[in-house]
Amino acid sequence: MSDRPEHTHFPGVRTAWGGALLLIAAALLLSAPALAQDAPGAAGAAAGAAPDDGAAPDGGAAPDDGAPVPPAPVAVAPADSGAPAPARPAYPSNAPLPTSKKVKLDQSDDNVVRTGPGDRFAIAGVYPKNSVFPVIAKRGDWYNVRLSDSETGWIHAALCRELDDLSDLEFKPNPKLYTRTGSYMLTGYAGAYAFDRKSNSFVAGGRVGYYIFDRLQAEGGVAWTRVRRPAEIVESLFDLSLEAEDFHMLFYHLTMTFELLPGRQMVPYVTGGVGSTIMRGETEPSWNAGAGTMLYLSKRTAVRWEVRNYRFKSGSDDARVNNNNVEFTMGTTLLF
Repeated sequence: MSDRPEHTHFPGVRTAWGGALLLIAAALLLSAPALAQDAPGAAGAAAGAAPDDGAAPDGGAAPDDGAPVPPAPVAVAPADSGAPAPARPAYPSNAPLPTSKKVKLDQSDDNVVRTGPGDRFAIAGVYPKNSVFPVIAKRGDWYNVRLSDSETGWIHAALCRELDDLSDLEFKPNPKLYTRTGSYMLTGYAGAYAFDRKSNSFVAGGRVGYYIFDRLQAEGGVAWTRVRRPAEIVESLFDLSLEAEDFHMLFYHLTMTFELLPGRQMVPYVTGGVGSTIMRGETEPSWNAGAGTMLYLSKRTAVRWEVRNYRFKSGSDDARVNNNNVEFTMGTTLLF
């Protein structure tokens, strides 16, 4: 048998492995406190919790330079002064202001209240006798009353009586919003008529008009005059004669009038149209143009004066002549 041992041992290698293991264990022991300090902050950040003592009081990150962080403001409830709380309004903010003036239903057991000031409006309700309502406004024979906090209606004066003086609640339209559109006019006038600009005679007539717009009105009129001309030379084809003229003339016309300054007290205008003239048993077509002014004494009454030229042809077929007939008139106009 050999004297060589069965297993060979290396004391140097064993010593090297032991030293390495000791170094690793020492490193783990030294790093354990740092890992213990980082673990709570990481866990808190993951769970949404407040950071550690190094964070700012309001949840922000602590400044790196170590400057002090001001504390977050704290809301302090005011001390009780003992004053009573303000009273809430009795009506909603969008409701009309309350009024102490009232009307009372006193005519019949069932009274119809409508949604507007007129019989054409829908029925808002039917209320019994002796019902009392606050009045918001008045318009003619109708009272605007409060039915509830959010509803209003209109009652006719024939169904109720006033418990207070309501004269100051009368509805008054803004005069600047006054319009004449849709109004009818009736005008009577008189003046002078110059037939062919050579003779003067009296003229009288009337017109009926309608305001289509504030600036535009349509009129139809009729007038009469008696033409008297002294003897003069009248020329016909290849013949001269000395004649005097005295005849009645009736003329009617349809005109359009355009107002230059509508809605005012004094309104200048221009006018023109077509018509027909009847004289000596003959009818002659004509056209006319003119200008004038209307002075409104009130909303329903006006004084009117104008000048107008009527142009038409007259005479026999062999000698037709053009006639320019100037008319100066003044009259009164009523609106309704």
